[in-house]
Amino acid sequence: MKKNPAGNFVEEYAYANFVANGKPVVMTPAMKDFRQNLSLDSATPTGVPNLSQVVQMVGPITDMLTFYADLWLANKLNKLAKPGDHFYFDAMANTPNSWADGNYTIIGEDVIAFDFTLTNIDAANKTATLEVRHVPPPNPQIKLPADWMRAPVADTPNNWVQLQKMDDGKYSGEVGKEVFDAILKISLVDGKILSATLDNPVEVIERDCTDIALTKCGEPMRFQIRRQVEITLQH
Repeated sequence: MKKNPAGNFVEEYAYANFVANGKPVVMTPAMKDFRQNLSLDSATPTGVPNLSQVVQMVGPITDMLTFYADLWLANKLNKLAKPGDHFYFDAMANTPNSWADGNYTIIGEDVIAFDFTLTNIDAANKTATLEVRHVPPPNPQIKLPADWMRAPVADTPNNWVQLQKMDDGKYSGEVGKEVFDAILKISLVDGKILSATLDNPVEVIERDCTDIALTKCGEPMRFQIRRQVEITLQH
């Protein structure tokens, strides 16, 4: 915990003991030296850090950012006081979130609206439970490099897009509908996130293409990406 140059509190995280597919990953110097600054201070919105040197850790870094951004926004808007209180917020829906690293992932964007519900207050244990549903806004403003990406993959306008350069020199274009539901347990004593879960399904259409404009492509393939994430504060 420290203060930034403006005098606002931020939390600085390092990552260690990185495991992928059940196997330890040898962390590069850039991965070991990376520090993620997150904050719940209403005066300090947290943005996406430079991911170009830590491509292997994009998932953990952006997931941590999601949990903090959800609670930061709920605190900032201050519309939840008792169990059952609920509000919808899409004022940020024209600002895409990006996980592009500039090397392998050329475009990686999604746009979401926030649907907040204070589901529980446990007075005995001094905790509150916040549910945040991230849903497609009515008119997602994401960068779609090809016309075929405009047709809805599911029952809403597409709000997720990815363009990646493959090892064989070809390009993978993916587009779809993304939602994710975050549930956070929060301390009423000091505001800390005690634990949180994230359920993140994406309905995707993918085409392999020979050009970066994604105009010379093979047949579309449909599949679902589903990520389920848990974090727990350990003292």
